[in-house]
Amino acid sequence: MITPRFRLFLIALFALLVPGAVFAQTPARTKTTPVNQMSQTRSELIEATEKYKSSAQEVVQVQEQEIEATTKKLEQLRQLVAEGLVARNELTAGEEDLAAAKAKLENTRKQISESDTLIVQVREAEVAEKKLAQTIATQAAASLKLLRLTSMRYNGMAGWALANISSVQSFFAGTFGRQLPISTLGQSATHNAMRWDHRNSVDVGLHPDSTEGRALIGFLQSKGIPFLAFRGAIPGVSTGPHIHIGYPSSRLS
Repeated sequence: MITPRFRLFLIALFALLVPGAVFAQTPARTKTTPVNQMSQTRSELIEATEKYKSSAQEVVQVQEQEIEATTKKLEQLRQLVAEGLVARNELTAGEEDLAAAKAKLENTRKQISESDTLIVQVREAEVAEKKLAQTIATQAAASLKLLRLTSMRYNGMAGWALANISSVQSFFAGTFGRQLPISTLGQSATHNAMRWDHRNSVDVGLHPDSTEGRALIGFLQSKGIPFLAFRGAIPGVSTGPHIHIGYPSSRLS
């Protein structure tokens, strides 16, 4: 049987290992971040478990001495019973006492083993959390680097509207002798799927580093027209190279 005190340790471990577990902060402590709070809680749990384990080891020594004494007493009782000097029921009671003492010792040793397991699990959880944090940080840095390498942004001046696209079309047709290669005018199924509000924007299928792309970007800047230029695909943001004319899209509600 696990004692109520040790059961509290197991409950605390469960709280630490469940994703999203929240740990309350005591008023006497200074304010810390959730990550530091969790680390502090784990340290406190390990410290408390180590103390409990140390106490249990002291109990083991006492229980072993008790078993040794009870065993000697039982040997004496057997001799006395054999000589007819003591009733056999006293020997039976002595045997029961020895069995109970051994059961207590086994239970204490089991709790020590559970304490060791608890400490290992808490430390493994901490290592796993650090690895996850490192992975998330690495992925975030890579995403930011990708965004910087593949996109550029110009906020332009206020007053942009979808109807203004005609001036852009006229410039492009007059410069290159063909229509502006619009891939999306306003909202589309793709933008609905990606949950972007594209109703007041236009996507042009030009690579921003191409001759036509650079010319278009120069025109947009000269007229104060906002745009975003993407050199490649960005998960959840861009499906490929293009120039987004208009303000950055907001998330659909």
